[in-house]
Amino acid sequence: MSAQEQVEKLAVELKGTLDLEDLESKIYLSLLRTGPITASALAKDLNIDRARMYRTVDKLVDRNIISTTLSSPKLCIAVEPQQALKIALERKESELKKIKQSGEAIVDKINSEIATNLGTSIPTLKIVQGRTNIYSDIGQLIEKSSGTVYIATTLEDISKMYHSIIPEKIKVCEKNGGKVRLLVEVEDPEMISFVKRFDATETKMCKLPSKGRIVVQKDKQMIMSDSNQTSSNSELDFSLSTNAKDMIKNLDNLCQLLWKSAKPLDKINSKKEKKK
Repeated sequence: MSAQEQVEKLAVELKGTLDLEDLESKIYLSLLRTGPITASALAKDLNIDRARMYRTVDKLVDRNIISTTLSSPKLCIAVEPQQALKIALERKESELKKIKQSGEAIVDKINSEIATNLGTSIPTLKIVQGRTNIYSDIGQLIEKSSGTVYIATTLEDISKMYHSIIPEKIKVCEKNGGKVRLLVEVEDPEMISFVKRFDATETKMCKLPSKGRIVVQKDKQMIMSDSNQTSSNSELDFSLSTNAKDMIKNLDNLCQLLWKSAKPLDKINSKKEKKK
């Protein structure tokens, strides 16, 4: 693997771990490589418009991922990776704490002030915006399942899901007697270990029909997103969620067909070792 390929691979993992956008992860990695450097010089090194570089640097400074000196010109300095991870974890913990506190208060108000009637046999459909909201819906689908759930998506999406609640919900699903089958397209064999750490119940590799995302549980629910789910801007990620039986049946049948023709990761590893 070339140095450039290694950097690109690291950038994919890094942006998922620290919740960064593409350019932000590239800037952070470049600063770790070069050491203190001006934003102007860094823009030239990465072939990026200076105005865009300055805006992105300001965002990273606000998040304490990088710092700038008081000298003239200012130099940009990346924090140590361990410190960057600590900052990201503290930010997520703070967000979760806030959601839990405000959410519990709202639920209590609803239960005490509004008489709810949630029962219906009519199929429902909703559009969900934002990767965080979509991953939350996927986590709920998996958590409630005691059957087989198929996830068919890209390697980049898996890298983001790994840092969400979804892996934790897979364990809950398995305890309930269910299983999660992951279908993913991987061109680089070096990324197989990266896919394995997602720890789905079963995983296979195949050529997917699109760059979108499919999550489906037979007779229950399906969540489907188009190719925008690969965008670095998480707010451009949209999904369709429905319990409509016909739509679920069609997607479940598609995933079953893909699963039958897909290759287990272990067999691909064996082929790789034989070539060596």
